[in-house]
Amino acid sequence: MKLNLRTKRKKRLPSRVKEPIVRPIGHNITWSMDFMQDTLENGRKVRTLNVIDDFNREALSLAIDNSLPASKVIKELEQLIEWRGKPEKIRVDNGPEFIAEKLKHWCTRNEIELKYIEAGKPTQNSLVERFNRTFRTEVLDCYVFESIKQMRNFAHSWMWMYNNERPHEGLQNMTPVGFLLKYGKLSKAQCQQEFPTFQQEYHHKHHNFINNSLI
Repeated sequence: MKLNLRTKRKKRLPSRVKEPIVRPIGHNITWSMDFMQDTLENGRKVRTLNVIDDFNREALSLAIDNSLPASKVIKELEQLIEWRGKPEKIRVDNGPEFIAEKLKHWCTRNEIELKYIEAGKPTQNSLVERFNRTFRTEVLDCYVFESIKQMRNFAHSWMWMYNNERPHEGLQNMTPVGFLLKYGKLSKAQCQQEFPTFQQEYHHKHHNFINNSLI
């Protein structure tokens, strides 16, 4: 029996240009983002979308859900832009969510450049890869979470400490927020108040979560 079956063809990725990673001269110039995967206690898989600012290595987002398609990536970026401002470009790998036309069109409309690394070269996105390793070591590999909500609460509290309390050797032993306030070319008015972040608001409500949970 001869059937007329549609032949699926692999999509060819456009050529990617290798570029050195250099520290931007200020915040909101280059963001980097990547996905990670883990499992809950019941075996259900979850994904995280990690976004950092390359200037001060600040963790901007740890979005956690069962699935994170391009539409959810866009929604998370829109929320970040509301309080953080718009980046000039975002560095990503060639994952299906990042090469989706929906994300490309959104970036074009918002005048944000998507910078793709070469396929199979995660070291070209080494800043977020380094963050991923720390998040994996200190959170995902240390605890077994019962639910997505529990994982989100813990991850967000950990993210606040990562940004505000933990010194980084690559930032002259300053915290990401401290480095931003000192070298971020912020106005005097901005320096008199903490630079607004989602993590700051979250910490004010849940600053004792890590110390009191999972014990």
